[in-house]
Amino acid sequence: MSSATRDHDEAESIVFHREDDGSITAEDLETGLARGGDTRAEALAQLAEVLALHEGDGEGIDDPDAFLQDELGIESSDEERELPDFLQ
Repeated sequence: MSSATRDHDEAESIVFHREDDGSITAEDLETGLARGGDTRAEALAQLAEVLALHEGDGEGIDDPDAFLQDELGIESSDEERELPDFLQ
């Protein structure tokens, strides 16, 4: 079960949820995006990064397969896989 606090000083509110494991989730009510961390500051910093990416900041990936291989060490596959239900 989580608890929330609301900051109503701005039209664009952020809600903080304290999760059962003690972590904190920061949720932007306008976009519905959320990120978590061990502290409110960490959750808010993570949320700020996600919001910046959502607004178009960051670099595009020209070749996703090369990015996965070079940056993350993940081998791409041509094998067709069915997406899990929650991704469909």
